[in-house]
Amino acid sequence: MIISQYAYFALSSNRVSAAEMTARLGIEPDEIAVRGSRLASPARPATHRWKIVCRKAGLTVDEQIDRIVERLFGHAERIGELAGELDDTDGGPGASVLQIVRVFEHPDGEEEDLTSPVGGLQKLPGQHQLLGWHVDARVLEFLRLTRAELDVDEYAYG
Repeated sequence: MIISQYAYFALSSNRVSAAEMTARLGIEPDEIAVRGSRLASPARPATHRWKIVCRKAGLTVDEQIDRIVERLFGHAERIGELAGELDDTDGGPGASVLQIVRVFEHPDGEEEDLTSPVGGLQKLPGQHQLLGWHVDARVLEFLRLTRAELDVDEYAYG
C-alpha cells in the first residue's frame, strides 16, 4: 500500500478575508484561499481560508498534528476567540478545523517499509508505518481552545 497524507489547521469565513485573519492573529499562514478567486458563481473556493499546514513526508498523522499544535498552542485562546467571531459573522459553527487528508495508493505517496523491525519483530505486509494514529490530551485541549472541529478525509487514488 502507498499512502500520501498531510494535516492542516484552518480558519474559514464567507466574509472575513485571510489577510484580515492574519492581521487579527499576528500569525502568518502557510497557505490562504480567497473566496471566489477561481469561480464567482458558485464561489470557488467557497470560503476565505487561513491555513497552517504540515506536508512533511514520513511523519505519522499524530506527528503532523503535533507540529501544527506546537506552532499554534501559545495562540490557541486568541484563535478560539477569532473562530467564535467568525462563527457569529457567518451564522453558524465550523470556522475552525483541524483537517487530516489521506490518499491511499497515491503514486506520490510513501510505500510500506517491511525492512524495519518493530521491537525486534519482523513486520508483515499490511502494517504500513503510516497507518494508525491517536489524538492526545494536548491536542484535545488545543481543539477545545480553538473551537475546532476534527475532520478526517480518506480517499482512494483514481
